[in-house]
Amino acid sequence: MGVKRKAAAAILLLLLCLGSLWLHGGLDYQWDSCLKGYNQINKDQLHQLSNSSEADETKGPPVLSLCPGQTFQVSVLVSHLLAARAYTSDVLLQPYLSSWDELVKFMESLGPMVSLISNEIETKTTIIRQLALLSERSPEAEVGPDMHSRNSENSQTGEKNSVRVSQSRGAYNSVRSMIWMELKQGIVDFNQQTDSGCRTLLRLHRALLWLKLFLQKLAETPTSGRLRSPSDLCREAYQSTLSHHHTWFVRRAAELAFIALPERGFFFRLVCVQNQDELSEVLTRVVDAIGEIYDRTQKALEENKMLDLP
Repeated sequence: MGVKRKAAAAILLLLLCLGSLWLHGGLDYQWDSCLKGYNQINKDQLHQLSNSSEADETKGPPVLSLCPGQTFQVSVLVSHLLAARAYTSDVLLQPYLSSWDELVKFMESLGPMVSLISNEIETKTTIIRQLALLSERSPEAEVGPDMHSRNSENSQTGEKNSVRVSQSRGAYNSVRSMIWMELKQGIVDFNQQTDSGCRTLLRLHRALLWLKLFLQKLAETPTSGRLRSPSDLCREAYQSTLSHHHTWFVRRAAELAFIALPERGFFFRLVCVQNQDELSEVLTRVVDAIGEIYDRTQKALEENKMLDLP
């Protein structure tokens, strides 16, 4: 069944569910349960529709499908990345963190040495999620209707509107709403380490650049000569990004971990492709999606002088 037919079937199911609830007089009360059942039944279809939304509009590449037998699913990752985009310059935190959940699975699939790095990533995502929960439970953490970030006078009207909308949905709804709230409440410290959401986001942001560059290098097909090993490519990506923020001991440990990376054929199987050309096509889509999120986050952090938080 094609994507359009799946969409039509999904819409029909939702209408039938709503109609049934309306007849029983419980539409408002049972709305959440209806959606839960609907989402469970259509889980695979929904993630395919999501990661294909941009492709359908531009008549681009086909939908990325699930890869049987793999814990990491590249199609799920792309779906979360696309869902994280808000307005023209913001990033929604829930799908952003869900993207990291999938990237953690990717790192864990590379072996026990790399999974040590993924454990640190999970610690960071947990911090932001816990801050979001605390914000929901604490009335004083709620943000107001106006937005006054450190340089709001230079912001575009669209960016202001996006932050106002995000604020109305919670302080930790998006990157920009989190930055605004933590600056307002003095949670961010520009002189010493804290467990603020902004500092934690910066660490994730730096790691995202490393993974983006690694996947980009892995997608490249040289015009002549042999394909380089993933181990070398990952080490180069690390040396260009994260290593600048690590101590000598951490750099040595990371580079030892990269030596144990599997060969290129493993990555073919990981995303269910047969050769380098197919791998390049899939990873290019991932890199483009990551790049969009990275650029938006970079802009928000840079505008608020947060690229060097201790």
